[in-house]
Amino acid sequence: MNVLVFNCGSSSIKYQLIDMTNEHPSAVGLLERVGEDNSLLKHQAHGKKNKINCSIPTHKEGISLILDTLMQGEGRVIDSIDDIDSIGHRVVHAGEEFSGSVLLTDEVMAALNKCIPLAPLHNPANIMGVDACKELMPTKPQVGVFDTAFHQTMDPKAFIYAIPYKYYEKHGVRRYGFHGTSHRFVSAEAAKMAEKSINDLKIISCHLGNGASIAAIQHGKSIDTSMGFTPLEGLVMGTRSGDIDPAIPLFLQQVENLSCSEVNTILNKKSGVKGISNLSSDMRDIEQAAWNDNNKSAQLALDTYHYHIIKYIGSYVAAMNGVDAIVFTGGVGENGPESREEILKNFTYLGFELDKENNKLRGKRTEISTLN
Repeated sequence: MNVLVFNCGSSSIKYQLIDMTNEHPSAVGLLERVGEDNSLLKHQAHGKKNKINCSIPTHKEGISLILDTLMQGEGRVIDSIDDIDSIGHRVVHAGEEFSGSVLLTDEVMAALNKCIPLAPLHNPANIMGVDACKELMPTKPQVGVFDTAFHQTMDPKAFIYAIPYKYYEKHGVRRYGFHGTSHRFVSAEAAKMAEKSINDLKIISCHLGNGASIAAIQHGKSIDTSMGFTPLEGLVMGTRSGDIDPAIPLFLQQVENLSCSEVNTILNKKSGVKGISNLSSDMRDIEQAAWNDNNKSAQLALDTYHYHIIKYIGSYVAAMNGVDAIVFTGGVGENGPESREEILKNFTYLGFELDKENNKLRGKRTEISTLN
C-alpha cells in the first residue's frame, strides 16, 4: 500500500510517498516558489537527489509535476497513479470540529473553509492542495491530519482567554495550539524509547524550529500548549514575537501611525530572534554571531530565546505536578546540542544529568540524560 502525503503551503508543496509495508518513504521532495517563474522541485528517491527547474503557476500544476516525477525518469518509484492507494494532507486549522484524522468529504471541506478566518495564511493553501488532488486523482480517498486536533483534549481552563466569553461563543476566540502532529508523534516515540505506556507518563514536548511550540502531554493527552489562537503566541521564534503585552500592538499603531496589517507583519515576520538581533531568523547565524563574533544583539536574542523555553517547560512541570520526559524535536531541537544543554541546565533539580556525549548527536533519536 502506498500513501502519498502532502503539506501544501502558500508557495511550496512538501511531499512523501510512503510504502506502508515498511512505513518508509519511497520518495520525498519539496517544490519551492509555487506561483513564480523560477520554481524548483527537489526530489529524492533511490538514494539520489534530483533538481528540476520549472515554472509552476498553481498548486494543481505543481502536484501534476510531482506525480509525473514519481512515475518517470530517474526519480520514478511507481508505474502509474493506480499504484497510489490514498492521499494524506497536513491541514493547519480545523477549529473545534475534529479531534482526529478524517476522510476529506464535502462536509469536512466546508468546515475547513469556515476555519479560513482562523488561519488565513495556511488553510487556503491546504485546501488548494486537496482540491488539486481531487481533480488529478478523483478516485483516491483523501484524509486530513490537523495541526489543531491533538490539542482538542485541553480543559477549558487551559484554552479560554480572560476576555468576554461572548467572543469565544461568537467567533471561536480560544487557544487552539499547533504542531499537534509533531507533539503527538514525538511523545509516542518517547514512550516507546522508555519502554512504558504513554498512558502512564507526563511528557513535555519541545518542537523548536523557526516556528516553535511546547506541549504538556499527560497520559497521552495534550493538557496545554504554548501556541494559542494563532501560531504567534508562545515562545520567541525565528520571526514571530511570541508572548507580548497585548497593549503593545495598540501602542505601536498610535505612536508609529501603523495599520493593523502593518503591525501584524511586524509581529509575525520582523520580530523574534530576527527582530532582537537585527541579523537573521536562522539560529545557526545567531549562534555564529553570538559565540564567534561577540555580537551582543545576537547573544541577547539567543538568551531571550532560551529563557522563554525554560519558563514554559517550568510552568508545565508545575501544571502536571512533575514530568517523566522532556523531548526535543524540530530543526533546532534535533540539531542544537548547545541550546539543549543551555535549556536543561535549569532542570537538574528533576534528578538527571546531561549525557554530554550523547547530546552532541544531531538529528538522531537518542536519550541525552542519565539519572543521578
